[in-house]
Amino acid sequence: MQNPYHQPTHPGGPYPPPLAPPPEPGGGPRTGRKRLVTGISALAALAVAAAASGVALGVRENRHRASAAAAASAADPTRPLVAGWKTVINPTHGTAFDVPPGWEVLEPQVFSGYEDTKDREKVLIGHTAPAFYKSQWCSIDANGDGQVTDVRLGNVGTKGAGGAKDPADIAVKEAPTWVYAAYTQPDKSVVTADKPVEYTTKSGLRGSYVKARSSGAQRPNRCAGDGQAVVFGFKNSRGDLVSWDFYGRTGVPGAVDDALIMRILSTVRLAGDPKDPGPGP
Repeated sequence: MQNPYHQPTHPGGPYPPPLAPPPEPGGGPRTGRKRLVTGISALAALAVAAAASGVALGVRENRHRASAAAAASAADPTRPLVAGWKTVINPTHGTAFDVPPGWEVLEPQVFSGYEDTKDREKVLIGHTAPAFYKSQWCSIDANGDGQVTDVRLGNVGTKGAGGAKDPADIAVKEAPTWVYAAYTQPDKSVVTADKPVEYTTKSGLRGSYVKARSSGAQRPNRCAGDGQAVVFGFKNSRGDLVSWDFYGRTGVPGAVDDALIMRILSTVRLAGDPKDPGPGP
């Protein structure tokens, strides 16, 4: 596995079904007890109906709050959509997303990526304005030269996608590349990817995402192993193709699960006019 590096660069519930009304008594009750039972049944039905109305009201309130949060974030993209989370801004591409409070948000000009193990001058893939999860999850002197590298458990950021045809094309190409670059070099045979899925974030941003993963990656050291990636392709306000990228280790304690990945993805949004250059990391 090639360990990651980063360096500074400069820009250049659905509603419950309605309850049926209690049936009309056929011909009227014959005894006082019968009347009492009917009355209790009617009261019970009213109580259930009231409870159902409360659930529906709660759903409406939650939706209203979510809409209000999305509107507030659209007006000020630095405000997180999830209370207590941190916002990550990439001014180069005019994008933003949120991460949980325990994540480390780096400066927008920081580049994080992977080089080709066969050609150290070639960068396989990378992104800027990253956020790391457990950046010192595992530390290793992979080459035995005394230089210790910290391996993180999760990484997320955004990048340009010059040359891509559309958002789905971005996701199809980049998701398996992240897994290969971060976890399986030089073996591509253990990397698989799903088909692209159309997706709309909380802010109404539309695009497509692809999930990729490895199974059976070589483990030349204790930090190495399998990983996964999720890439969401979309367009920024200028019409440039951009991608939001998550990758992280799998099969280890504390690994970022799918639910959290998708929750972070749901917060991706536009954040003002992008700065030049648009394409590239």
